[in-house]
Amino acid sequence: MREALIEAQAASVRGEVPVGAVMVNHQTQEIVARSGNAPILLHDPTAHAEILTIRDAGYKTGNYRLGGLTLYVTLEPCTMCAGAISHARLDRIVYGASDPKGGAVHSGVGFFDQPSCNHKPEIIGGVLAEPCSQILKDFFKRRR
Repeated sequence: MREALIEAQAASVRGEVPVGAVMVNHQTQEIVARSGNAPILLHDPTAHAEILTIRDAGYKTGNYRLGGLTLYVTLEPCTMCAGAISHARLDRIVYGASDPKGGAVHSGVGFFDQPSCNHKPEIIGGVLAEPCSQILKDFFKRRR
């Protein structure tokens, strides 16, 4: 999660909402892919940290199914990202701060608990929640 926080900080420096993600092979503990939010930079509303990291991991592994990998993300994924996580068949997601307004894992729609969801990864929330939350608070405080 500390590596994902580094990506979130880099996103903040670019003026993006500071969310970072890191994909890890849980057998080797090797980082496969990493990214921070980049919708402004890429002119792409889908360029969330999770989506960019999933895309890069798929490219690097040569597969759109990403079993055996864990996604660490600093903020609870939204519905779009939860859908991508499900389609990628990730084994596990670990997130830091909860997102009561936009989150879709434990908050909001509870994406993975819906009968229409065809793959539910192991979910671990609240890892380094305080620093993950604080980077967002600091970012929005500076913007107001």
